Order: sequence, then structure tokens, then C-alpha cells
Amino acid sequence: MLTIRTARPDEIPALTTFPDDDERNAATAAYLTGLLESGCTRPEWCLVAERDGRLAGNAVLWTIPGRDVPMDIVLLEPGDPDTGQALLAHAAQQARGLGAQTQGHVLDAPAQAPQFQRDPRLRETLLAGAGFTVARDGRRFEWTLGDPVPAQDERLHWRSLADLGEDPFVELLADTFTDTKDSIFQAEIAEHGLRGAAERNIADMLEMDHEPGWFEIGYDAADTPVAISMPARTPNSAVIGLVAVARAGRGQGYATAVVARGTHVLLDAGFDAIRGDCDADNIGMARAFQRAGYRNFANRKMFTRPL
Repeated sequence: MLTIRTARPDEIPALTTFPDDDERNAATAAYLTGLLESGCTRPEWCLVAERDGRLAGNAVLWTIPGRDVPMDIVLLEPGDPDTGQALLAHAAQQARGLGAQTQGHVLDAPAQAPQFQRDPRLRETLLAGAGFTVARDGRRFEWTLGDPVPAQDERLHWRSLADLGEDPFVELLADTFTDTKDSIFQAEIAEHGLRGAAERNIADMLEMDHEPGWFEIGYDAADTPVAISMPARTPNSAVIGLVAVARAGRGQGYATAVVARGTHVLLDAGFDAIRGDCDADNIGMARAFQRAGYRNFANRKMFTRPL
């Protein structure tokens, strides 16, 4: 008999383990410990599937620290198809009961720490059967200490959100959204309009862990605002965060300048590994990461479903 239930305290942080895979088991447990400590998840959001007295799978709900409504599923171990279906159904029911209207999940290729997502074909099949669709086919980039440090673009001077306030960021981001190549932004614009989508994204970035001076607008020699740089940190890594270039600044390499700016900000803050994501169709942004010395270490499909 299969039972889906909340994990007991003695089952956290290990949850589902795999024999003869100490590296995976330790990394996944450490990741869940970090999620709990940061407030990205809670013990009651850790679900396990039990069959005949042993754990056969798990799913953990996730949100931005400070929020009470779960947004995504992380650390999904579906086990067999029946177990995976039951876990996804229960995760939807629990999130819906807590007020969530949508639910996301990401699938990285190749599989890697800390999630070690085995059986990607099974996972995609289960997600599709549970009502998930692909919101973004993305590319992931990383810079690590020892890689060449990207040069800062001397054509730009920067002013922080602490000095400017939020409105200039919203206005500039709305301008960049008029022809965005990012599928997630396109969906938000269709639902909320240019300014509404910009307001939501700036608000989301403000909820991320950052220092007051990190969020900046870059101005050209004519003092025209042309770029937004919003690096931040997650419980798992430092991230370039949000990069945007105004229509008036397109074709001048300012996206690379923003990546370089964010890299320097995070380096000065003491980070030795920095990551960034973009849509596979956003060729310009992918090139900006590569020109700044970042390498495409993985691809990431972002799934979503309505609840």
C-alpha cells in the first residue's frame, strides 16, 4: 500500500536515500538543511511516499524566504510512475490549500548536485501527465574564481536603487519588455501588461537576498539610462539575477557590461561562484554571458501548472 504523508522529524533531512550513493545522499540532505534554515521550505512541506514500511519517494515544496505560500516543487524523487503521480497530486493539493494558484518545477540536464535528478524521461512524462507545461527552455551559466574576471565597461556609470528609488527601474524594465525574447516575461506581459509585468519582476527581485547598493541602473555618456543590473544571492548560490538593456542601448554590448557589473559586485561581496540563466531563444543574452567568461554548464527546463 502506498501512503503520501508529511515526513517525520527523524526522516529529515535525508528523506529518500539511495544505496551506494553517499555523495548524492549527503549533498541532497545538506541542500534540504539549507532550505529549511533559510525559510525556503518548512518541515510540514516535506512530503514522502511510503510503501510497505519504506520510503519510496519524496517531494518538497519551496518558496521565496518570507512568503507563506509555496511556489514550486524541489527535491522531487518520483520513484516509480505510480509513486510519482501520487506525490505530484498531493503536492498540488497541499499547495492549493495554502493559497497557491500555480506550481513550478525545474529539470536540469545533465543531472547534478544537489538535486541529482535521475530518470529525466520519467520525470518529464510525470510532469506532463500532472498538467505541467514548459514555461521556459533555458540555459544556465556559471563563473568561478580562477576564471578571467570580465572587464567593466567604462562607457557606463551606475546609480543604485537606494539613490534612485523603484520607479526608474520599473520604467526602464517596461521599456526592455517591448521586444523581450524571454518566454516567461512574454507570458507575464500577456497577463499583466508591460508595466504590470515590470512591477512584478522588480518586486520579486526586491524579495531576493541582496545588499542595498547591488541593484543599479547604468547610464551612458549622455546620462541616458540604458541598462539594469540586479545581482542577488540565493540559499544555494550567488546569481546575476535580472539583466535588462533599453531599446535605445541595443546592439552596443551593454548586456555583457551588465553581466560584468554584477560579477564585480558579487566578487566584492566575497562570492567565488556566480550563476545566471536565460531563455534558449535569447541568443543575445547567452552571448553576453559567454563574452563575460561564463560557461554553459547545464540546460534547465522550467515547468508550471495551474492549481
